[in-house]
Amino acid sequence: MSKDYKGVFVYVEQRDRKVQNVSLELIGKAKELAETLKEEVTAVVLGYKIQEQLNKLLQYGADNVIYVENEKLDIYMTEPYTKALVKVIKTKKPEMMLYGATAIGRDLAPRIACRMKTGLTADCTGLDINEENNNLMMTRPAFGGNIMATIECPDHRPQMATVRPGVMKKAEFDENRTGNIEKMDVEITKEDMTYEIIEVVKEKKEKMDIQEAVVLVSGGRGVGKPEKFELLKNVADELGGMVSASRAVIDSGWKAKDYQVGQTGKTVRPDLYVACGISGAIQHLAGMEESEFIVAINKDETAPIFEVADVGVVGDLNKVLPLLAEEIKKAKLEKYN
Repeated sequence: MSKDYKGVFVYVEQRDRKVQNVSLELIGKAKELAETLKEEVTAVVLGYKIQEQLNKLLQYGADNVIYVENEKLDIYMTEPYTKALVKVIKTKKPEMMLYGATAIGRDLAPRIACRMKTGLTADCTGLDINEENNNLMMTRPAFGGNIMATIECPDHRPQMATVRPGVMKKAEFDENRTGNIEKMDVEITKEDMTYEIIEVVKEKKEKMDIQEAVVLVSGGRGVGKPEKFELLKNVADELGGMVSASRAVIDSGWKAKDYQVGQTGKTVRPDLYVACGISGAIQHLAGMEESEFIVAINKDETAPIFEVADVGVVGDLNKVLPLLAEEIKKAKLEKYN
């Protein structure tokens, strides 16, 4: 492989000129990969009137920022974004290129891979460097999440991956950190505008995303029936958190897909994760094991969830949860009285 390809690049997704959290997470991971390779991290941003966001990328760990400024890039469109990013890649020749596994990332990355005649590993949950050959090792669920596959792309560059939001950890913010900012011009023609956006209608979200929650009280098959999730909600309300669920609960129709934690759901990193009636299958653990503090409540003392828990309670959640909610309420009253 040509040694002309250097550096770890991150496609920075912005919506309404705001950098998305997944991109900051990827910069944090790219920093780790680049340190192993003794190379630099470059953040690539496409959009219009986005200069205010550029220093933030340096402060979160990027060594360089490349931005393409064009009015036709104000709202994401497949062809203009593909054309612009391909030009950046062909000009700068990155060794690795990372994207968030979002709606935009999943649309954009395969088209880049096709035009660059390289590979793409989608929906990754882990990234590492093979110390024998410095290839990127990209880990993702396979066969419905029953196994984890680690994939390398030894013969083509850039090595590319989309990564699930919430999997990686943002680097520490450093307001004094500086770096290089470079503008690159790309001509977007009328022919590149393959469709016209008449109006953007945003979906109104009444509830916070579980990936943003500081506290999650999560239920599995062991909860027994949908009505029993009220017990979890009582605890979550006392803690200022949200209720989430395992795949078994979602498959049973007890909760909407948006609340699923796990390989085929969402990856979460709350400060506190309370697992209620969840056995701890590997698919679920992959979605929550990076939580800061884990409490497990389960009748089965041999449940795998106890292996990752900081505190384990062997008991009937129907008895434990009401007592827990009551004790939290008492503790709050004592604190504020």
